[in-house]
This record gives sequence, structure tokens and C-alpha cells, in this order.
Amino acid sequence: MKFDTPAGTNPVDRLKVIGQPVERYEAKLKVTGGATYAYEQQDAGPTAYGYILGAGIAKGRIRSMDLREALAAPGVRAIVTHENAGKLGVGQFYVQRVLGGPEIDHYHQAVAVVVADTFEQARAAAALIRVDYDRMKGQFDLAAQLTTAPIAKQGPFGGPTSTNVGDFEQAIADAPVTIDQTFTVPDQAHAMMEPHATIASWQGDQLTCWTAIQQVSWGTRDLGLILGIPRGNIRLISPFVGGGFGGKGTVQSDLALAAVAARAAGCPVKLALTRQLMFNNTIHRPKTIQRVRLGATRDGRLTAIGHESWSGNLPGGSVESATIATRSLYAGANRMTRLHAARLDLAEGSAMRAPGEAPGLMALEVAMDELAEKLGIDPVDLRILNDTQVDPEKPARPFSQRRFVECLRTGAEKFGWNQRKSYPGQQRDGRWLVGMGVAGGIRGAPVLKAGARLRLRRDGSLIVETDMTDIGTGSYTIVQQTAGEMMGVPLHKITVRMGDSSFPETSGSGGQFGAASVTAGVYAACTRLRDTVAQRLGLAPAQAEFSDGKVLAGGRSFPLSDAVRDDDIVVEDSMEYGDLNQRFLQQTFAAHFAEVGVDIYTGEIRVRRMQSVCAAGRILNPRTAHSQLIGGMTMGIGAALMEEMAVDTRFGFFVNHDLAGYEVPVHGDVPHLEADFLDEVDPTISPLKAKGVGELGLTGVAPAIANAVYNATGIRVRHYPITLDKHLDALPTLI
Repeated sequence: MKFDTPAGTNPVDRLKVIGQPVERYEAKLKVTGGATYAYEQQDAGPTAYGYILGAGIAKGRIRSMDLREALAAPGVRAIVTHENAGKLGVGQFYVQRVLGGPEIDHYHQAVAVVVADTFEQARAAAALIRVDYDRMKGQFDLAAQLTTAPIAKQGPFGGPTSTNVGDFEQAIADAPVTIDQTFTVPDQAHAMMEPHATIASWQGDQLTCWTAIQQVSWGTRDLGLILGIPRGNIRLISPFVGGGFGGKGTVQSDLALAAVAARAAGCPVKLALTRQLMFNNTIHRPKTIQRVRLGATRDGRLTAIGHESWSGNLPGGSVESATIATRSLYAGANRMTRLHAARLDLAEGSAMRAPGEAPGLMALEVAMDELAEKLGIDPVDLRILNDTQVDPEKPARPFSQRRFVECLRTGAEKFGWNQRKSYPGQQRDGRWLVGMGVAGGIRGAPVLKAGARLRLRRDGSLIVETDMTDIGTGSYTIVQQTAGEMMGVPLHKITVRMGDSSFPETSGSGGQFGAASVTAGVYAACTRLRDTVAQRLGLAPAQAEFSDGKVLAGGRSFPLSDAVRDDDIVVEDSMEYGDLNQRFLQQTFAAHFAEVGVDIYTGEIRVRRMQSVCAAGRILNPRTAHSQLIGGMTMGIGAALMEEMAVDTRFGFFVNHDLAGYEVPVHGDVPHLEADFLDEVDPTISPLKAKGVGELGLTGVAPAIANAVYNATGIRVRHYPITLDKHLDALPTLI
């Protein structure tokens, strides 16, 4: 099925099931322990255990490896190193090699996998391996390359790395009011609850892996490239994923090395990365250093917008597209963005929830706050003044929907923004300095080809199969709702099967494209099934109505099951797209408001309350969508106040590589969060007129908190996270 014209009225618009706060499809399984994650799967039968030994240096070469003691250790079945692993390639998305040797590319790159009867035996044997290295000088400091890092090469994601509209340099020179500031967003870890884990089993040349992965189809592609085998020989199964945030997008070392280890040991192998290994072995959000320059007239209209960002990566790795939001959030005739790519010998930097927009807005939206103060304009009013209904870079292209101003006004009213003190440091609550901040949020609304298979059974029940994953977002539920709405089948009679590469291919989970894409694929398959059922019942498909397990047309009514004769009806289809994303700029929008308290004695920062208002197309399930928003807001608290992977620039590794040293928000850090959606549909996206929301809830949250801290204290911190040491000495004198 092809979607190439804006959607009109269709069965989804009945909203009997779609748009309702249906309970999670898999909720009972999760709260009772019945949801089996990768490491818990039993279908492979008895397994051996794998344990990865990470490199002890960040850059250099293995001179020798002594495996004798380890091989003689109790329970050891095999040890895989670069000497016996065979040729291993790299995937199409990540560039880092899953197994180091003889060259070492980054700290904790795997150098050996020990396979033993138990996990404890494998871990103990790994400690007996003696590796002798030749250490080489590496590049570990992004700041040291600011003057030499070139403009990045354009990759498949994130858009152009250099843009120019009008004459930015002349406009910034002529502007009567300007801002020119530099911001730093540190390296950040995904820190998902479930570690990377895989069980791998070979049957001849056929490989089956139960694994934690977000994009199953990318996984078969990349694992085939790494192992040098046809992707058709690979089956990946991932029915439940305990969080990903982009960190499990495709093949990581656990999946590839479990497969290699299982082949070497001649038996199924279970392998999970330890938490300490995950920080330096897998991907992360790379550090950015960003310069934002804004020029405006004295009445607040932007005339010049410039945003440059520097990030580093392994050779061939992607650049953090921190300027992407700046290209479309505000009007301004003269614009410039640049992305610089430095070479760093750290673990690979790659996608983490809202790549580009999340770190980029942490700079842009603070700069907008600074501009508002300099102009003497309310920060909400400044953003409204510079709204645009067309693509600022291509004015002939309108936004498909843009209700940013309504988000700002609605949020301001709900939050009580009119109570904010315009001059910082003026509100006290006992020992606490109190401040409010606001920031805008924007995140793209892409949709990708996705398919589904439906099986209508003789009892009128329905089975939906798709390789889509559920990383805690509610994918199972909205797939079930889509099928129920389209086919008129009660939800309790719909079974959803997901996360298996033998099912029809989808986009998977990531990039805020999962929900809109997979539901459109299910819609396409349902349309085909509706046609088949109507024809079997002798009805005109265009006139048939499916409701409450029945098919109605022309005054006649049939049980849906009447269409099923001898065998189940099985249909499969996918949704493909035309050029609507070229004709319209498709985005989601948010306004985030935060109130913080800063302890005048200690500098401690506490978020007291938050309000977000979002516009993201039709909301398929308000319950799960709300959960996505408050999850993103929680992550934004972490980004603003605590999360930082600290780099040892002498030896080249992230020092705080566990959840004791890498701090994330806990219950005590998170107040009650208010999150609301505007009532919106976007017919240019898909027949469901829905967009994703999984990343919008994060974009703009951290700068709203940063702006609130400034409003409370009068101290502007431009280097995240905003920890107390960065403003303690400058806090107001006690009275």
C-alpha cells in the first residue's frame, strides 16, 4: 500500500479503540515476571556462558596473549580472540569493531570471550588471561581539537553538516542586539535498565539469537556483514527489551560475540555485558561543544541565527547533529549551521534518545533565554514573536502542522508563568532561591516503510505479526489497538507477536518513527484483510463496516468468522510512502516549563515542578504516550543536573563507568510532572494521522531547567550538567 496523498476519513477516525487509554497489552506479563527478556529465554535449551574481557588500554596494539591458565581453568570450553575468531567485519550503522586485536581502538574494546559452564567460571577464567600491550598515544580531548576539526562529512542521518541562508556574518555584525556564547554538553550514557544480552545458537549454518535489540531488520543486516554470512541465515528474536534509548539500535558486541563464541564452543552461549563494561564498550551520546550566535532587532525579531557544534568519534563514525533543531525552530532571514567532526579514540559516539535535538536545544534555548533578558522581553513572548509557519530554509515548504505557539501559551497558563519574577534571584522560600524557566522542544516526525501479517481464525480471533520491538514504549498496545479499530475485533481476541525477524519487516524502535510507522503497516495489512473478508462474504469492500466482531453492509450483518472457511485467512502488506515529507516539513513541538529551588547555603538544586505541553499528531494511546513524556522529562532532569561520563584524557576512558559513578535521576530527584497533549491530527503522516512522541518529551527539558536555575540565582551556567560546584562560589551573600 502506498501513502502519497494526505489522509481523508477512514475507519481509524471512529476512535472506538484508537485514542483510548487502553491498558498495556503486556502489563500483566511484566508485573508478574512472565515477560522473558533476552537473557531469560529458555528455547535454546542448556547453554554455556560467555564473558567478555575488555582491553586495558585505549589505543595501541596487543603484543601477546597468554591463555594457558585460563584454558586450564574449571569449566572452560573455549576462548575466542582475534587469533581464532576468523574474519569479522563491521556493520552498516556502527563503525567500531566488536573484537579488538591486534590493534586496539578504544578502552574496553573486547579482546577475548571466555566460554564456560557457568558465568562465575567464565568470569574467573577471564581474570587469568594475561595480555601484554604496546600502548600508543591517542586523542581523547575534544576541546584540544576545536581549531583543527574539519566540517563533518554528511551521513545518512541528521541532514547536511553545513548550511547557509542569506548572509549570516553581515547580519550578525549589523544586529543591534547580539548573543555569542559557548556551551558544553558532556558525553552521556544510555544507562538502560536491561544490559546488552544475547543467547546464540547454531543449527548447521543457521543462526538463531535471542537478543536485546531495537531494530531487528538492521540487526540481521549488520550481523550478516560482521560474520560474513547471508542475513537470510540469521533469525533474531527480541519480544521484550528492557529499555534502549538508542543504545540497542543494532548489533553490539554481545550479539556478535555470542554468535562467534557459540560457533567456537559448539553449543548455545549466553552472554551479557556487565554494567561496568557497557560504558566504554558500547555506544554513547558524544560530547558536544557548541557556539550559538543570535542577532535581533531591538523589538526582538531574529535577523541572524548561527549555530556551530563540535563532536568527536572513531574514524568513519557519525557526527552529533546538534544544529538540526536550530534549522527549523525559529524564523530568521540569515542563518548558518556547521557540524565539526574530531577524531577521538574513545568508544563510538552514536544515537541516544533525540540525537541532535536534545543536546542542540541545551545550547540554543539557553541562548534564547539570554537574548530575551538582554532585550527585556519575556522569554515566552520572544519565542512567539519568532514563530514561523514555513520552513525557514525553504519558505515555499510549509509545516504539515505547527502549533508551537499554542504549546507555549497553554503551558504558560497551566504553569502559572505570570508569577515568574523577571529579574533573577528575587524569589525566596526559606533557604531556597526559587526560579522558573521555559524552553521550546522540537523533534522530527519521520515514518518509514513497515509491514505486518494478519491471521484471521475461524473463531473470529486475530493474530498480528510484525518484527517491531517494544522497548517499554507500548508498541504491543498500539498495534493491538490499530488492528482492533480496523477489524472491529474486541481487544481480548487479538494476539500480537513482535520482535522476530521471521515476521514482516518494520522500522523497529528508534528515531521517534516506530509508532507512526508500525501502525501504518498494520493499517495496510488490515485494509487488505478487510477487502478479502468482504469479498468472501459477497459484500462491496468500500461499503463494509467492521464492528464488534461483525461485518455490516447494505442492511446485512455477518459474523466476521463466517468469512473463514477451511483454513485461516492470512494476509500481509506494508505501507510505503511518497513525497509528502518533501512537500511538508513534518515535526513535533513542545513547550517545557520548570520551577527549581537552589539551596542558598549548599548550592543544591531541586526541581520542584514541571509542566510540558506537546503537539504530536493524533495520540494513539494517551496512557502510554503520557508515560513516554514523563520519562523524557525525567531524562531531561538528568541531563540538566547530573549526567556526565567523565573522560580521563591521559589514559582515554570514561572513569565513572557504572551506576554508582554515573548518576541518573532517582525517585527523590523527580517531582510530580504534568504533561499534556494538544488535540491534533496530521493527515500528511499516515492514515492514522499520528506522530511519534518518544523523544519529544526530552527535547528542551534540560534548558528549561537551566533557565530556571538562572532565574533563581542570577548565575548562568553554560556547561552541563549544572552541578553545585559550578555556581556555589557565586551564590548571593546570605542575609
